Amino acid sequence: MKLVNKVAVVTGGGSGIGAEICRAFAREGALVAVTDMRREAAEQIAAEIRDAQGQAFSWGFDVSDHATVEDAVCKIEKQLGPLDIWVNNAGISRVVPFLDCSDDLWDLILNVNLKGTFIGCQVAVRRMLPRRRGVILNMSSQSGKVGNSHYAAYCASKFGVIGLTQSLAQEFAGDGIRVNALCPGVVFTPLWDEQTKDYARKRNIRPEDVRSYLEEKIPCGRLGTPEDVARTAVFLAGDDAAYITGQAINITGGAVMH
Repeated sequence: MKLVNKVAVVTGGGSGIGAEICRAFAREGALVAVTDMRREAAEQIAAEIRDAQGQAFSWGFDVSDHATVEDAVCKIEKQLGPLDIWVNNAGISRVVPFLDCSDDLWDLILNVNLKGTFIGCQVAVRRMLPRRRGVILNMSSQSGKVGNSHYAAYCASKFGVIGLTQSLAQEFAGDGIRVNALCPGVVFTPLWDEQTKDYARKRNIRPEDVRSYLEEKIPCGRLGTPEDVARTAVFLAGDDAAYITGQAINITGGAVMH
């Protein structure tokens, strides 16, 4: 197992990609703090992991509220031990024409996706520095590599996550802290389910045709899965990736190659 007794915090761990990363980390021996704004969702995943003989506990907090995150991390370390891995996975997305994007929607998406990642990184780095080791994984997207219409706020946030990742990787590499970003392509999760109708409207196709429309654009011929992303997260979190930092790893089936 690659992460034995490593203490790992995963935000947005109550569903989708975050939940699968929690499961994968636990299978590799990590002590997992499953966190989500919806505490009950986090506890459901944590209980599932415990039922499978893994080690997981749940916490609920808003990633864009610095004081709340700080308080939760103090409790996590008190219960599980010093922090080894932090995954900034919590995120939101909306398919909205640019001229219909309100200030409030822009602020909401940037606050969760980018400010939330900033807060998570800052809280994690402060705890990793004294031990001179640690891994931070930030969830970006293929939309952090290539802009996409009707996703202005989302793209801005995910491009920002990559810039933040590179900056921190440079600043803290000498302190034994590695920082990388994950850039998944289309992965059908509850987040995608919520926006399928809006995406269909954007492309002028039927909602039931969205999946096949997207698959046709992927060289590998299929959509990504949460497991695809989780396997990459396990690799980057472990010692096999000890010389990898500052990277934004595409998990797109060839749809994006830079």
